[in-house]
Amino acid sequence: MPRALVAIFACAAGLSVANVYYAQPLLDALADDFGISRGAAGGVVTSTQAGCALALLFLVPLGDQWGRRRLMLVQLALLTLSLLAVSTATSAVALLLGMTLVGMLGTAMTQGLIAYASSAAGEHERGRVVGATQGGVVVGLLLARVLAGGIADVAGWRGVYLASAAGMVVLGVVLWRVLPRQPTLGTRQRYVVLLASMFRLLREERTLQIRGVIALLMFMAFSIFWSALVLPLSAAPFHFSHTSIGAFGLVGAAGALAAARSGYWADRGWAQRTTGVALALLVFSWLPLAGLQVSLGWLIAGVLLLDLAGQAIHVTNQSLIFAARTDAPSRLVGAYMLFYATGSGLGAVAATATYAAFGWRGVCVLGAGVSLTALAFWAATLRGMPAAAAGRR
Repeated sequence: MPRALVAIFACAAGLSVANVYYAQPLLDALADDFGISRGAAGGVVTSTQAGCALALLFLVPLGDQWGRRRLMLVQLALLTLSLLAVSTATSAVALLLGMTLVGMLGTAMTQGLIAYASSAAGEHERGRVVGATQGGVVVGLLLARVLAGGIADVAGWRGVYLASAAGMVVLGVVLWRVLPRQPTLGTRQRYVVLLASMFRLLREERTLQIRGVIALLMFMAFSIFWSALVLPLSAAPFHFSHTSIGAFGLVGAAGALAAARSGYWADRGWAQRTTGVALALLVFSWLPLAGLQVSLGWLIAGVLLLDLAGQAIHVTNQSLIFAARTDAPSRLVGAYMLFYATGSGLGAVAATATYAAFGWRGVCVLGAGVSLTALAFWAATLRGMPAAAAGRR
């Protein structure tokens, strides 16, 4: 695959997924504007994750049936309209509904682009191409916090979603010009049969089951941190602006880029070894994160480790899953990301509730416990992996 096309896939996926995460550094502003308590503010993020789950169930599998190019452009147009709806919301109900649609269409675009890139890549380069595209996703979701914070300080939270809608229009023009046309995969199936086949993959593919649970726990830990971070940093003694809080996403982006080689390592057969090291780093990252009240330096070190580990795990998961069934990339990524949406939604709700009850240290204990559970599950299921995947040391 040409490097330019890989870069376009990565950038488009990053811009699409950013829409799902703009709300995280804005939770305090949204809570104040719509009269939502700080302890319940995580429900805004949970609504976007509910949209993610709906997309994974009902939209992402369509990539294995419809022309992917046309599907991407239609979904992008609908995403633009959803962003405009959020920017003009006047009630909490309208806000939550709009966030659900943004989560639904932003996720459909993102995962559709990953499946698109995977199917267009050669067998020998699939891990590298998926890794690069997923790198764009992680950088996009982390830089979303920087961009959202900066725009919100200048134009308010509504300006964030208006600016994103304009960006989606520009992205649509680019994708219309450069996305390659691809034939649909397999025999045309009825929509209900197509959806049922995704659940059959969940029931039959052992690799998908094991790596999906690891993803659920990893993304739950990830969401626990990023959903709660705005709460201590916006309060005493820091009183940081949204721009300053969002800037911590730059540190996370550096960690994500450092893990870009994980797809290459998976291609070389080192997927399990990479996973074990990354999960150990995920557990360890909560130790410096707990030092937030002592020094921001500890927080920066913890963010770097957290996102380095998360990116390595995620890319390795997808490399193993796509290799298991090359004939159904859209349904595989849809099924896999159901675990992601579940973990992210649970993490957001647990984070804000835990912070309200136990403060930042309580959040760190919760995150470390979830991360340790993921490490223990990986170790316990090593022998249960299918022979092909288990052979990737």
